[in-house]
Amino acid sequence: MVRFLPLLILLLSACAQVPAPGPTGPATLESPRDAALRQEANRAARTFVEVVETVEPVAERECRARTTGVNCDFQIVVDDRPGQPPNAFQTEDRFGRPVVAFNLGLIAQARNADELAFVMGHEAAHHIQGHLGKTRESATVGAVIFSGIAAISGADEDGIRSAEQLGAAVGARSFSKEFELEADQLGTIIAARAGYDPVRGAAFFARIPDPGDRFLGSHPPNAARLEIVRRTAAGL
Repeated sequence: MVRFLPLLILLLSACAQVPAPGPTGPATLESPRDAALRQEANRAARTFVEVVETVEPVAERECRARTTGVNCDFQIVVDDRPGQPPNAFQTEDRFGRPVVAFNLGLIAQARNADELAFVMGHEAAHHIQGHLGKTRESATVGAVIFSGIAAISGADEDGIRSAEQLGAAVGARSFSKEFELEADQLGTIIAARAGYDPVRGAAFFARIPDPGDRFLGSHPPNAARLEIVRRTAAGL
């Protein structure tokens, strides 16, 4: 679970700074711009904490219902580095505990709680569906195949190593688009069961660059993602 008070302080300190009182004399008045930034930071922090408190138990319940022997105790963290492009991702700590990370850019850019809930549901779904492990397996297979072909072709040690790295990259991307759509589908279910509107939440895709349908691209076209969200929500 998240310690919400430190998180709130973190967001406020990262998003807006209040002029400190001078060494002597009265405190400096806050400018209208700083006041607006502070209000927006407060809004973003409250919304984020509310979403985490609501969505996390639903994600953990779905995790326990759909898996066996999997750690379903999600840890939600915030990357507080300033100036980073909006991003969220799922990983695991060294004990195998699932971690869902948001950065300040994404929290600030989200226009409503539905968007944050959908993103959190999507990232939690990656863990529930075992996508990290499957990606590692595909990368290993790709590395073995490519390095083997290079060795048979008479490549030297550097050539084999380069082929191994290329094979790992190709293997890791082989099912990437499929995994993203699977996470969108389950993320829709998680967000909806937490009481949010996943279709409204998926509108976040309309504001990010469309990767198109590139060969070995990491993400499917935005239109395909929106379509699976709509179909899944309609089925609910």
